[in-house]
Amino acid sequence: MAFQKAVKGTVLVGGGALATVLGLSHFAHYKRKQVNLAFVEAADCVSEPVNREPPSREAQILTLKNTSEFDVLVIGGGATGSGCALDAVTRGLKTALVERDDFSSGTSSRSTKLIHGGVRYLQKAIMKLDIEQYRMVKEALHERANLLEIAPHLSAPLPIMLPVYKWWQLPYYWVGIKLYDLVAGSNCLKSSYVLSKSRALEHFPMLQKDKLVGAIVYYDGQHNDARMNLAIALTAARYGAATANYMEVMSLLKKTDPQTGKERVSGARCKDVLTGEEFDVRAKCVINATGPFTDTVRKMDDKDTTAICQPSAGVHIVMPGYYSPESMGLLDPATSDGRVIFFLPWQKMTIAGTTDTPTDVTHHPIPSEEDINFILNEVRNYLSCDVEVRRGDVLAAWSGIRPLVTDPKSADTKSISRNHVVDISESGLITIAGGKWTTYRSMAEDTINAAVKAHNLKAGPSRTVGLFLQGGKDWSPTLYIRLVQDYGLESEVAQHLAATYGDKAFEVAKMASVTGKRWPIVGVRLVSEFPYIEAEVKYGIKEYACTAVDMISRRTRLAFLNVQAAEEALPRIVELMGRELNWDDSKKEEELETARKFLYYEMGYKSRSEQLTDRSEISLLPSDIDRYKKRFHKFDADQKGFITIVDVQRVLESINVQMDENTLHEILNEVDLNKNGQVELNEFLQLMSAIQKGRVSGSRLAILMKTAEENLDRRVPIPVDRSCGGF
Repeated sequence: MAFQKAVKGTVLVGGGALATVLGLSHFAHYKRKQVNLAFVEAADCVSEPVNREPPSREAQILTLKNTSEFDVLVIGGGATGSGCALDAVTRGLKTALVERDDFSSGTSSRSTKLIHGGVRYLQKAIMKLDIEQYRMVKEALHERANLLEIAPHLSAPLPIMLPVYKWWQLPYYWVGIKLYDLVAGSNCLKSSYVLSKSRALEHFPMLQKDKLVGAIVYYDGQHNDARMNLAIALTAARYGAATANYMEVMSLLKKTDPQTGKERVSGARCKDVLTGEEFDVRAKCVINATGPFTDTVRKMDDKDTTAICQPSAGVHIVMPGYYSPESMGLLDPATSDGRVIFFLPWQKMTIAGTTDTPTDVTHHPIPSEEDINFILNEVRNYLSCDVEVRRGDVLAAWSGIRPLVTDPKSADTKSISRNHVVDISESGLITIAGGKWTTYRSMAEDTINAAVKAHNLKAGPSRTVGLFLQGGKDWSPTLYIRLVQDYGLESEVAQHLAATYGDKAFEVAKMASVTGKRWPIVGVRLVSEFPYIEAEVKYGIKEYACTAVDMISRRTRLAFLNVQAAEEALPRIVELMGRELNWDDSKKEEELETARKFLYYEMGYKSRSEQLTDRSEISLLPSDIDRYKKRFHKFDADQKGFITIVDVQRVLESINVQMDENTLHEILNEVDLNKNGQVELNEFLQLMSAIQKGRVSGSRLAILMKTAEENLDRRVPIPVDRSCGGF
């Protein structure tokens, strides 16, 4: 059996105490030249893509069925699997990739959205004199620079603040962060710096200021993870890889090696999940890159093999953008239970996480209320008491399963490997497991190197360093201006398209519908608060989107930003997809139901909706109850004990405000807990109690009724938009 530990030797750029301790050389000038040359050489030696656009899914499936034998078959369409396919196909290997769900449907779309080397890993490397941890950080920092280079539209440097509340911590953290810069060498994004208390509060005004000494700011990368994963897969398809989502591996094919007499893995029996059709895909080498499902495929090869995956759940939450500055993140280096929490601006919202809890492997991980509240409590510790951190401001929440692995060849099989592991079974199945998002490319390189060696494949060295991903080659920071000028798109929409599709944004703009307004000329939004437009649904189908869930979660990121907005956009998304994919009414209803279930369980809608139920306690002062009853009775003029759409319309008309019936139905439905088409007094009091406790925020009915009460005599318009989309 062959085994390769996937950690490459690296050299520290610069000098200092760490280099002396680890016994490493100093050759910064030479290394900087070497890195720059590597980008040029890698890009030059790769031929142009064989396809201007990725072939259709139908064409890809035909290729999978009609090819007698591939050189490489990759199982798994996450970041690592897609990276393996791209690495293999750009070496000239005949490559196939199959994914049982959608590209990036698992862990790769549920990350912290950071491209980073790992500050805490460097700390452990120094404290424990651990050369392996150091090499892992060094490799990740190199990969961080490469990823920012090859997908500039999807990634960017992000300053992250580390607040300091004890004087002795200032020099301690400063030395650690400076070493992080030093290890990055020529790949350092920007130099870290120290801020005084007053300057820290200028940059992060919502920070807890009591006992604040100062802060240290360092730089890491941030990206749109699902779109990045998709860009890798699409790039592999353009270079000639036969890639297909919704293609499940049912079993592994084997044949007897005539020279050794042993069975060797020779392909897989695949099933098209959408049609039910099954067929064989044969390959000289099969790669298992299935993340948390690593052991499932390994047991297809050998049912008695020892499990190596130890899954851990990481929960994240999304809150309104006002919880953090637009371009400054926050790192809590030591939470109440010793974990690290990031608090980051992302897509004009704020993302906070993550947790680290042992879990079972599942295709549908669910964020728990316990983990959501843990993150909220940690956020409260770092934000000013002037900022009320409310449970109702959690707009979305998700759980991702980290595929932590043990080294199957290590003497200590219970010890979690800090790095990725490449394992080759007796029958030739190659498994790549562990690692992190940032190092997907080097993981893929190590995997294909192992495949080439183990299966005697004819291929040259890896060519993916410096290889632009789809949309990145002709992107520029001002590209969005051309979209505004040439197509008449809103500036916000144009910026979003440029940052999502790169130089392919023009193709989306060409598909945009006319608005019928003076401005913008084209670009009908799916939902008013977000810059996603209807044309993205049509274009998403060209990017292999097959379901409504694909569209709301990975082609657009609506589900990850605001579950209620995603639910509102669903009917229109399903209608547009139905036209393109010829869905009948039954299929459309099925897609709506599946997507709503996804939002309810996997994206935190269930946890959020449970903050207000028909069993919710009413904890209000008698004076508050009287005040809210008076407000309620302004709408319930007949003293029925409940209000309906008719009652709300009557009050609105009395102050000259018009609102369509569908919107009113949505507003009342948010509070109609027993779903009988009316809001009863008790339900209204439950709502107001939940709002006071912070469990619910931005209720449109509460805002409408309060504003109506205040303005019945003044006759002013009533705002009814959701406050930051909160529920």
